[in-house]
Amino acid sequence: MSTQSDAALLASLASLISEGRNPDTMDIDTLPTEAILARINHEDAKVAPAVASLVPAIADVVDATVPRIQRGGRLIYVGAGTSGRLGILDAVECRPTFSVPDTLVVGVIAGGEQALTHAVEGAEDDSDQGEQDMLSLNIQSDDVIIGLSASGRTPYVSGALACARRNNCFTAAIACSPDAAIFAHADVPLCAVVGPECLTGSTRMKSGTAQKLILNMLSTALMIRLGKTYQNLMVDVNASNAKLKARAVRIVMQATDCDAEAAREVLAAAGNETKVAILMQLTGCDAAAARTRLTRHQGFLRKAAQ
Repeated sequence: MSTQSDAALLASLASLISEGRNPDTMDIDTLPTEAILARINHEDAKVAPAVASLVPAIADVVDATVPRIQRGGRLIYVGAGTSGRLGILDAVECRPTFSVPDTLVVGVIAGGEQALTHAVEGAEDDSDQGEQDMLSLNIQSDDVIIGLSASGRTPYVSGALACARRNNCFTAAIACSPDAAIFAHADVPLCAVVGPECLTGSTRMKSGTAQKLILNMLSTALMIRLGKTYQNLMVDVNASNAKLKARAVRIVMQATDCDAEAAREVLAAAGNETKVAILMQLTGCDAAAARTRLTRHQGFLRKAAQ
């Protein structure tokens, strides 16, 4: 387990932008409610521009991930506290949104499942456990490991990334302080400098928002590059509840300009596979032929329809 003395930890925190005091919110405890909210909103407006500066680096991560996923690799997020929860949130939403296996995008949090709803004391400081959690996933060279830490100093994340590096995985790290320790173990560092938080050290705020934006961009761009969309429609949506079933009907309607009755009929003929149903409606082929064409074009609907 990696540990730091109190003095070393204090010095480390003092050097982090994410732990600094925000001069624009020193009086926030004196303000009426609406003014408090306006001040928070003003700070939140700084997040998107900070993330925009990272677009080329985020693209590098996506472009490195696509061929690894196509060869059977996985995308694995690893973090502690808020950062770990954000990684798990993005991972679990990929399956219903894009009909991918639960094992394709994986979220790992220091302290395990209990840490999703409760603080697990000391979990983030255990670099050895970060390594063990990666080994327990049997990580392979085609896996992509992305470490998340607002401060960038989390030993658990450093341990996980260092293990990934030793196993020849591609690695990236997301932090909100320059010169973050986790960047030493990353092929691509992603530093979103959003400045000090409204409440000093409350990195669930701007830092958390920045990490969520980056994860949204990463996973969405990855799925687009893997053929999970047609135009800007989620044509691989898993219609697992009433809302998503209605969405599948609407997607078929939007993609083919057909009415709701036709969309329901073709979806039924396609076994409720939205992408297959759209191709059938666009080309007039049956379900078997649509699946064959999609397979021939690696699941890209636009190519299959041409």
